[in-house]
Amino acid sequence: MNLRTLAPVWLALVCACAHGEPREVAPWQWEGVERIVAVGDLHGDYEQYMKVLRSAGLVNARGKWTGGETHLVQTGDVPDRGPDTRRIIDHLADLKEQAERKGGRVHTLIGNHEAMNSYGDVRYVHPGEFEAFRGRDSKRLQQLQWEHYLSRLKQVRPEAFLTMDLDKHRAEWERKVPLGWVEHRLAWAPEGEYGQWVLSNPVIVRVNDTLFLHGGIGPAYCHLGIEEINRRAHAELRAYDPETRGVIDDEHGPLWYRGLATENEATFGPVLAQILERYGASRIVVGHTPTGGVVWPRFNGRVVVNDTGIAAYYGGHDAYLEIRPDGVFAGYGELKLPLPRGEVERLDYLRAVIELDPENGELKKLLSETQSPATGDEVQAGAETDEATGEPAVADHADAVSPGICQ
Repeated sequence: MNLRTLAPVWLALVCACAHGEPREVAPWQWEGVERIVAVGDLHGDYEQYMKVLRSAGLVNARGKWTGGETHLVQTGDVPDRGPDTRRIIDHLADLKEQAERKGGRVHTLIGNHEAMNSYGDVRYVHPGEFEAFRGRDSKRLQQLQWEHYLSRLKQVRPEAFLTMDLDKHRAEWERKVPLGWVEHRLAWAPEGEYGQWVLSNPVIVRVNDTLFLHGGIGPAYCHLGIEEINRRAHAELRAYDPETRGVIDDEHGPLWYRGLATENEATFGPVLAQILERYGASRIVVGHTPTGGVVWPRFNGRVVVNDTGIAAYYGGHDAYLEIRPDGVFAGYGELKLPLPRGEVERLDYLRAVIELDPENGELKKLLSETQSPATGDEVQAGAETDEATGEPAVADHADAVSPGICQ
């Protein structure tokens, strides 16, 4: 046996073990990843999406992957509110292939807006999203849809149909069902191109010791494992039942839950500890709840709220999260700031972010609230009215201190 020949091989193996080769240890669970970049809600804004990827060093000026072995995690809500959803998804699908050829990965998660588009809730679809599907056959498809609509109308409202001004009604209908609407709905159906894309994505992933999902995980669903949450979500999307609340549409479920972004940090801490232990994680990264432009750590860094408002609709903020062996960082354009853990450091960090955007009133409000927190429920600066219920987004306290809550 030639020990001199074996030595380089042995050294290479030692080096690989020391650094930990990236590997998928279970479905949607990765270990040994050296660099993770997390990007929050995009809401149909391609230019802002590309700007953030370039700032993070993941793509070049032509949009091609330059991230090497980096794992990019996009935490959902690509569609709605902006016109470029189709363009972003097509680019993400292409980028995923490019990254894998270089040893990296692109994880695109299901957010509540992906689910809504899949099961037919188009309240937040931007007109430009329908326009992106408009083609030479759109007029014919729209006419067929109109005829189908009239047929249904005759059945359910026969008396009203007889006295209806059809020309006026048609004009109103076309505002809701413009050219491209039919193609959009076919594409987002479970068997359609973008419906299939949604079904290829998970709701939740773990990369190293960080759990990523769109809304959050709370007492109502933390008894389920990663594989089971993803399995249920896919099953519900394939055969959606509006009468039964589940993973994809329950306000306490992982696509909608805001508790990690809004709960009182002092009182909810014990529950969070159980959730982290359940998933073998040291932190959870979520989107869904807008922060007004800051990558916002909560619970001493054990939660990171990362819906920074990238899209112009939410302010056009260039911000992302980066996790490396030497620390956790927030990227703002070309500047990177270490993500703080303690309360004093968090205030200093927020002041530094405000210096980058001194006219940002939402961040000034967040600073004021963080310096003088109210008792009881905390509501994150920039938090939306909950789209599932129409009520203010305040967290659920059910069984907040019960032991074994995630069993």
